[in-house]
Amino acid sequence: MRPPEGSRYLQDIVSIPPYPTPEDVAPASSESEATSVPPVPAPAESLAFCRAILPRVSRTFALSIRLLPGSLNHAVLSAYLLCRIADTIEDDHSATVQRKGELLELLLRSLDDPATAPALESAAGELVAGEAAHVELVRGTSRVLDVYRSLPERSRLRVRHWVREMVHGMEKFVRLYPAGIRIRTLDEYKEYCYYVAGTVGHLLTDLWHEHSASIGVAEYRALWRQCRAFGEALQTVNIIKDIAWDATHENAIYVPEQSLRDHGSSHQLLLDPAHTTQNHAAVSELIELAWRDLDAALDYFTEIPRRALSVRAFCLLPLLFAYATLRELTRSDAMLRAGGSVKITRREVRALMAAGLLLVPSNAAVRWLVGLVRRRPFLAPAAHA
Repeated sequence: MRPPEGSRYLQDIVSIPPYPTPEDVAPASSESEATSVPPVPAPAESLAFCRAILPRVSRTFALSIRLLPGSLNHAVLSAYLLCRIADTIEDDHSATVQRKGELLELLLRSLDDPATAPALESAAGELVAGEAAHVELVRGTSRVLDVYRSLPERSRLRVRHWVREMVHGMEKFVRLYPAGIRIRTLDEYKEYCYYVAGTVGHLLTDLWHEHSASIGVAEYRALWRQCRAFGEALQTVNIIKDIAWDATHENAIYVPEQSLRDHGSSHQLLLDPAHTTQNHAAVSELIELAWRDLDAALDYFTEIPRRALSVRAFCLLPLLFAYATLRELTRSDAMLRAGGSVKITRREVRALMAAGLLLVPSNAAVRWLVGLVRRRPFLAPAAHA
């Protein structure tokens, strides 16, 4: 997809899509209908592949997806892996812009024509810059598509719609920055995040509505107002955490050039130790954006009906991990040093999982937990021998 000519293209910021039409938001008539067995079960070997590869490409979502039941589990699993395939192609800096565009288009065509998948799988070896697990995922595209095609028709159509939206946005930025993404302004950053993460928030919300009888039209519309922030908040935290990795391994810089220049730095000086103070000041603008989006994402969580317990649990775990990670990012500049990283401890991950799953039915209790996590590490007492 070739971007429009002229400077107006850079100023076009994607707005939240309108509500779907009333006929698109009819809730499932019963809980049993919402979680029924797919009409064409996915082959066991394809499900096994998807479940095995998931923790290798995203540990956080691997923890959450297993909490979802039945066909909802399969829908989110296949949708997420399709998005990761697209992301692997976009991130590979060894492929030309033209080749990336061809591979992304192959992915989109494969959603409608299974015969297209082998051509994409055979091209996985070209993605030499990708991590081994991500390349293996591309080689298993047909397996992912098997699970995708097993979904109920309405779910399949929603996955198809949002994956296409994401991929067209990726193509837009790949063509705009053929030598490697270099985000120029905060507005452009928000547009990028919409395509790669806001779309995921919309996709998940559509699937919640399709598969949960307790998420009817009113609940769906309430969630729709915050679903973009839910996806983008998690993305911004990951972008901040991976600043050094993205710059050195994927030739991509998402910190806006304008923000860096406002503080006396630039993309060229992003990892320069002599400019760490200026760079952190620029990154602080993204940190503030992430805090706002995380709080909107928490509002999103509280709009999920308590009866949709598995959906609440799925959303809560990555949200808690993001709050904890952002807390550490506000206090560190390690992400601005080559080889540096900021992570929360495994002990805190385990404590957040235990507390989150215990408190997930109560909005008040979850807000209390988030308040603690924002201030200091949340750690369970150490076990004694």
